[in-house]
Amino acid sequence: MNKPIISTIALLMLMFSCQTKKTQSDPIPAEPDYQDSTQWYIHDRQAEADVFYIISTETGDYELPNGETCHYADTYADSLRMPLYGEMLGVDTLVSGHLNYYSPYYRQCSLQSFESDSLRTARMPLALGDVRKAFQYYLGHKNHGRPFILAGFSQGAHLMIELLKEMDDETFSRMIAAYAIGITIPDTGRHIVPTKSADDTGVTICYNSVRDTSCTMKGWTRSCMAINPVNWRTDDTPATLITEPSPLLPVTEQKKDTMTIHLDTASGLLIVEGFTAKDYVLPLLGVEGNYHSREIWLYRDQLRDNMELRAAKWCTAAAILP
Repeated sequence: MNKPIISTIALLMLMFSCQTKKTQSDPIPAEPDYQDSTQWYIHDRQAEADVFYIISTETGDYELPNGETCHYADTYADSLRMPLYGEMLGVDTLVSGHLNYYSPYYRQCSLQSFESDSLRTARMPLALGDVRKAFQYYLGHKNHGRPFILAGFSQGAHLMIELLKEMDDETFSRMIAAYAIGITIPDTGRHIVPTKSADDTGVTICYNSVRDTSCTMKGWTRSCMAINPVNWRTDDTPATLITEPSPLLPVTEQKKDTMTIHLDTASGLLIVEGFTAKDYVLPLLGVEGNYHSREIWLYRDQLRDNMELRAAKWCTAAAILP
């Protein structure tokens, strides 16, 4: 992902203040109140459909004034909110198009939490609890019965999958599609249905981009689903991706790049050939040639157009129902 637009965690992890309470030995920031408008990024475009987006990991471990280490974002601390807001704004700018956009602040766990399965298992429930409450508040007070797209990137995608598993059938009937970007999904389920084309609805979209199959991140396992977001095919048919200069991007990204993208069906990985921009390597977990940080930025035009296509199809189908 384009880190000048969607802020990187690595440069902001200094000493920040944090409202805390104790749970076992970890300091825990104050719980977000989703009745408070400061706990949301919202762009209401008066559209017929919404995007509910869950941000990725923009927080690292940081030291509190008392010397303790906090492993969660404090959604009330301005210094810790900055990178969260940067991603919310960046994704809204790049992909939401004409759709309404809702993104909650939440106590995401730090990047260091993903260094082991035990840390991730211990810390993710706090983040999930916040996102669950935010989604329920959104459904009850902000959605007003509109169809919606769920979307999440990295940590946000993992949390989004949990929302799908818990979702009741009535809510699922209004879900246009779910975009689980930059993660692997081990199993399908009642509400986790792999997409097969560019315009099917009620489905989940998932992909992971690499230079070659040796460039997987630490802990990567094969996903049960994958699709090429350039040609929206699930076979190995290659597609050409041309990135054009854009006024939304910084000077360092103002270049035209032509890439070939194909899905390696054996591994389920999206192979990117011809990427010439500087490779941003995710701290602690990433390797050179793994394009995890670029998963939205590379396919921004395709994602924006596809969300609008699926939303239009869903709304048209709903309009002709008796």
